Amino acid sequence: QVPLVESGGGLVQAGGSLKLSCASTGRTFSQYAMGWFRQAPGAERELVAACSGSGFSTHYADSVKGRFTISRDNAKNTVYLQMNSLKREDTAVYYCAAASFSALLGYEMRRDPLDAWGQGTLVTVSS
Repeated sequence: QVPLVESGGGLVQAGGSLKLSCASTGRTFSQYAMGWFRQAPGAERELVAACSGSGFSTHYADSVKGRFTISRDNAKNTVYLQMNSLKREDTAVYYCAAASFSALLGYEMRRDPLDAWGQGTLVTVSS
């Protein structure tokens, strides 16, 4: 188990940027792939981005590709989500999660339990 805590959410105007952080207090952070999910009111939780334990492999949802960037700093036990050119439809609660890379990518289809979830941080994009 890897405890996770997100931060960095807030209110931003369309076209603006935010950077989310997810910090782990565990001791095996680099052994886990990490993902960012989001859930809007009344919607299913969807995968936004994921990266392997080393950070070498990444995946992005089509809706955010070219605008969002996932990265990690294993020395700081932290994964980041840089969000640029934000749109109103990006408004959601954003969660980080730890699991295998394949489990993260397959979550929307299978909904298998992941190893750990953060508490969520709200991103609101105004227009």
